[in-house]
Amino acid sequence: MPHATSSSLKLISKNLGQIAAQSGRATVRVPTYDRSATKEGVVHIGVGGFHRAHLAVYLHNLMEKHGVRDYAIAGVGLQPFDASMRDILKKQDHLYTVIERGADGSSANVNGAITSFLFAPDNREAVIAKMAHPDTKIVSMTITESGYYYNENTHELQAEHPDIQHDLKNENSPKTTFGFLYAGMKRRHQLGLNPFTVLSCDNMQKNGSITRNMLVSYAKLANPELASWISEKGAFPNSMVDRITPRTEKTDITALAQDFGIEDEWPVVTEPFMQWVVEDKFCDGRPPFEKVGVQVVKDVHDVEQFEMHKLRLLNGSHSALGYPGQLAGFKYIHEVINHPVYRKFVEQMMHKEVKPLLPAIPGVDIDQYCNTLMERFSNPTIMDQLPRICLGASGKIPQFIMPSIAEQIWGEHNFRRLSFVAAAWFRYINGVDDAGNKFDVDDPMVEELQAKARAGGIKPHELLSIKSLFGDDLRNDEKFIKEISTAMELIAKDGVMATLPKYID
Repeated sequence: MPHATSSSLKLISKNLGQIAAQSGRATVRVPTYDRSATKEGVVHIGVGGFHRAHLAVYLHNLMEKHGVRDYAIAGVGLQPFDASMRDILKKQDHLYTVIERGADGSSANVNGAITSFLFAPDNREAVIAKMAHPDTKIVSMTITESGYYYNENTHELQAEHPDIQHDLKNENSPKTTFGFLYAGMKRRHQLGLNPFTVLSCDNMQKNGSITRNMLVSYAKLANPELASWISEKGAFPNSMVDRITPRTEKTDITALAQDFGIEDEWPVVTEPFMQWVVEDKFCDGRPPFEKVGVQVVKDVHDVEQFEMHKLRLLNGSHSALGYPGQLAGFKYIHEVINHPVYRKFVEQMMHKEVKPLLPAIPGVDIDQYCNTLMERFSNPTIMDQLPRICLGASGKIPQFIMPSIAEQIWGEHNFRRLSFVAAAWFRYINGVDDAGNKFDVDDPMVEELQAKARAGGIKPHELLSIKSLFGDDLRNDEKFIKEISTAMELIAKDGVMATLPKYID
């Protein structure tokens, strides 16, 4: 880690007053509530950058501005790599800094919502006991798509996965999120408590419904009676989350010390924009989220409307920037979108191929939403690197790009640009850019994907044969096969930047 400046202060509780009062520095907002007087009503699995820039910010704002004291966060790390977050948060009294960077400058806010951290590999029983504690009302999670053990094709739990099988045989020493959720629910049932609400904050369509189905399916294998209790009494709100949160770099840590006088070993960097739409479906109480700008809606249908806008426009456009951009040799999102040819491509993909498929939402101007996205993508202060956008594509492309192609197949057949993005991903899988430079492909399915990519060459059929990712509607449509094949051939022959103008009207 970079050394702090001589005048910076370590981020610990006793220094908060000095941090806020430093003269000659930009203003830093620090928690003014008594963190020791809060109850941990939320247990959160997966304390990464996004959680610390999103749900934890909303809960911090409720505590700071509205006196809410029952929903502090107990963080949980299930993976060995979570030890780093545990160690740093512990040294900093579980405080961290949220750095917001926008066109008008940067701000720094110290967040106090997380008040403890449990590292499951060291003490799995402590995690189960925390979930079963009467104060725990919500168990939330950001565990990425792979953490759900969800088969995209069958929509069923990957019951034969070794991790799931381990947990079924070792109920008191689980590894997976669902093993812990089940163990926590089982103990609450034994204690005569209500289930906790399970709140997915992952960027997945129907995240709450998927979570419910996976947990109930798991419970049926372990204890059908408990599965019925979870199904009948539990709650699994669907939600749509949005905030661009790049990886924290060493330069961010140094800049925080120099500009704001804070020595924080793991701040989180994010944009000013933040959105959360959540279904009002909680089984044991919830915080008054509406007071801090959360859009709490009636049912899953309302969430899905917002979700479709976000997944198809924001995440779909991120894919359009990421995979071709990596092949073309770009490093940051803002560099790609500020290239005039690329900007025109993304705008036309949004307006001509994606927007016509989207539902109208009262009070939402889709054109304005698209304009806001372009502004967010163009923000040079975020320094959002393409590898972050590109990681885990096997869980993203089937959600962000392929549904729009499938709907266009049924309707207007306007999917040339979307097909170009899919073709660029197929090329990206090989891990070599247009200049011949190698890069890492970070994906849980990387071995299978690369084997299929090598076997298929510049044809899409081998990759499209992966049934867990692609449906028959795509595999069997002649127009789509022709479009993606043409794009793959052009990218292989001429590269992304020479091919891109052919996809602009």
